[in-house]
Amino acid sequence: MNYLIIEGYQSAALKFAQEANISSSVALDSIDDRMQIRAAIHAGAIQEAIERINDLNPELLDTNPELHFSLLRLQLIELIRKCTASPNGDIQPVLSFATTHLASRAQKNPAFLTDLERTMALLCFPQDNLAPQLAELMDPSLRRQVAARVNEAILEAQGVMREAKMRGLVRLWGWAENALRQEKVDFPSLDLKNIA
Repeated sequence: MNYLIIEGYQSAALKFAQEANISSSVALDSIDDRMQIRAAIHAGAIQEAIERINDLNPELLDTNPELHFSLLRLQLIELIRKCTASPNGDIQPVLSFATTHLASRAQKNPAFLTDLERTMALLCFPQDNLAPQLAELMDPSLRRQVAARVNEAILEAQGVMREAKMRGLVRLWGWAENALRQEKVDFPSLDLKNIA
């Protein structure tokens, strides 16, 4: 049940809860909200995601400045992506957004300033010839990372574990396997055949 809730499988969680005759401490309706937020971030609709987050929990971004900055920086990256998609792209919306939403936050935190400078450097180079540290900002995996952090923050605010117990157990098994291997103890490898 824990895994289904955390990973956002609402219908499976509902079905499991009904069949097992158990109740969840988490409102299963909130799963859909979290999945809509995640889908918006994955699609690059960051403003929509921020609005949905504020509807779900108005204090979440105010109490988590790093997460809020990450979302705003991702929104800036999406604006840069749009602006650099055409040769005559207008950079004014990018500059305006950075000045209005990110500059004051970056002044207060050196890590934010470094991230903002690196993000703004995307405007200086052609998208097909970016240095690896800049190319990673344009990679869709950044959206997934931010979406995962948002999901964890929402779960934490709801008093739910941020990680499914199953993942923790698998990680523990892997750690134990490595520790035993270092001690030269024969131990079965983590394999789906071993899990029954």
